[in-house]
Order: sequence, then C-alpha cells, then structure tokens
Amino acid sequence: MCTGACSKFIAIPLYVMAAVSIICNIMLFFPGFDTTYAAEDREGEQRLTQEVKYMAGLIGGGILVLIPAIHIHLTSANGCCANRCGMFLSIGFAALGVVGAVYSLSVAALGLANGPTCLWSNEFNTSPEWGTPFNSRYNGGSYLTDKEQWSWCLIPENVVEFNVGLFSTLLVAACVELALCLIQMVNGLFGCICGTCEMTGIIIIITVSIIIIIIINSAERRGDELGFERLH
Repeated sequence: MCTGACSKFIAIPLYVMAAVSIICNIMLFFPGFDTTYAAEDREGEQRLTQEVKYMAGLIGGGILVLIPAIHIHLTSANGCCANRCGMFLSIGFAALGVVGAVYSLSVAALGLANGPTCLWSNEFNTSPEWGTPFNSRYNGGSYLTDKEQWSWCLIPENVVEFNVGLFSTLLVAACVELALCLIQMVNGLFGCICGTCEMTGIIIIITVSIIIIIIINSAERRGDELGFERLH
C-alpha cells in the first residue's frame, strides 16, 4: 500500500464521520423531533441545551473535518496533489481536522456531563421550571449512571435519551475523526519524505492501529469518569 492509497482509505471515513456530525448537530436543535422548542429559544426563551448552540458537530466535526477530507482525498488521486508537496500540505489540513475533532469531542463530552435543558421537577423542586436539572444543586450524582433521574425531565418527551444518544454519537464520531486526522499527519509525513508511491503501508497501518486503540481506550475511560466525577 502506498501513502496515496492510504490517504484515500482515510478520506472516505472522514466524509462519513463529518456527515454524521452535521446530522447529529442539526437533530439536536429539534428535541423530540419538534421545531417548537427551537422557535421559542430563538425568541429568547431557554429551550435548547446550551452545548447544542456551540454547533461543534456542524463546525468542528463537520466543516473543519470536511475541508481536510477533500484535500486528503485529492492526494490519493493522480492529480496535482498526488505528490510530495500535496502530502506536505495534507499535514496542515489534517491538523485543522484535529482542531475540529477536538472541539467537537470537547463539546459533546460537556453536553453529556451537563445533561439536557428541559421542563423539570423533582421532590426538591416541585414547581416545574425550564433549566438543566442534572447540572444543579439538586443532582447528587451523575444522571448517566442513575436512570431514575431521567424522569425529572417532563418536556420535551424522552429528551434525556435523545441528548445522550446524539451527543454519544458525536463523541464517537469525533474520536474517529481525531484518530484519522492524526494518522494522516503521519501518512503525510511519510508521503512528503518518501513520495506517494513508496511501500510504507505496513508502517502506516501499524501506526493507525496504535493510534485508534489509544484514542478508543481514552474515550472509554473518559466515559467511565463522567459517571463518577460529580460525586467528588
């Protein structure tokens, strides 16, 4: 496998992950698949989860990853970018993708930790009000490990499951994007030094495997920590 072919292998999944990130971010603007809350939030009412408005999936995991994906894909073709200069430039584009992926990952993790905005009440707050119940003084532990707390949210219906599912998908997509962009930085370095048709694929594949394993393990540990960090 040459470095050009490896670039194609990296670019195609980046397209998919960027599309997934954009779709998830757009869906998060419509909790319960209802446009009412987005309209009310636009009028000044607090109806949408704050992290959704950061548009990390649209900008970070979407646009900032899609642009590098296009250039990385071009380095795999027999065109103007399939040369040492193109591979060198792909390192910079991949670094841009890393920034976008880290932004998306950070916001997704924050969204999972803080929980959704909803109309809520519990035994300590009997008058329903709009807010973020799982990021308040009433929350004695992480809602991620205590599903009984999910019933605090009354409206939108099933908003906790909705947010957890989409933010988790964003988190996973961002981890994959981060791994792929870091791999492309290594691949681009090999391509810049050795050219796009050198047999450096074995080294790249090993590097790919190591980076993916490290990032996945880190994401799993982070997910476990989210369940206990509020207890301290």
